[in-house]
Amino acid sequence: MKQSEKFRQANKEALATCIATLLVIAFWWVAGFGLADCKVMLFSTPLWVWTGCVGTWIFTCLVVWLLIKFVFQDFSLEDGEVPHE
Repeated sequence: MKQSEKFRQANKEALATCIATLLVIAFWWVAGFGLADCKVMLFSTPLWVWTGCVGTWIFTCLVVWLLIKFVFQDFSLEDGEVPHE
């Protein structure tokens, strides 16, 4: 992989990570604050607590899995082989 391709991939990963972060924040906002008026209770806890905390955690795990599966690549930023000492 050429150096320019490595930097292009690194920029792609950084942009995807920023987008993923915004998606997680939007999900947290909707799942927590968006359901604040909901009167549904689960184990004597309001639904917005479950969706805002546990739901956001599950959504974040899904987003990270998608990033790893479809965006990230394993490559070295070194130009060539690193000599062993």
